[in-house]
Amino acid sequence: MYRNRDIIARLRERIPTFECVKGCHDCCGPVTTSSEEISRLPVKSAAEHEAALNEFNCVHLGPDGCTVYEERPLICRLFGTTPRMACPRERRPENMVDPETERQVHHYIATTRQVLV
Repeated sequence: MYRNRDIIARLRERIPTFECVKGCHDCCGPVTTSSEEISRLPVKSAAEHEAALNEFNCVHLGPDGCTVYEERPLICRLFGTTPRMACPRERRPENMVDPETERQVHHYIATTRQVLV
């Protein structure tokens, strides 16, 4: 798990950030994330998960947006930073994520146990 923690930290540093449209949550649907990443998030009840899934939302989406923004999973961070996962509101960082980092994020996701957020 320590190795995964290092991989996550390295990838987070390489994914550019950008300012979202206030109140937007177009990218906040249910996603999967690694066990390491979910261990950093607050535990939610089965009822909270079910309610979020019924709305096709992430369980960590609050009235003012993401309640775990600083600890959001890699897949959430990647959204809007690559043409393959473009923001529908046309927001983006000044420089998009480099293809190698995007490949490494997808490789990490494909090779780690994923759980539904």
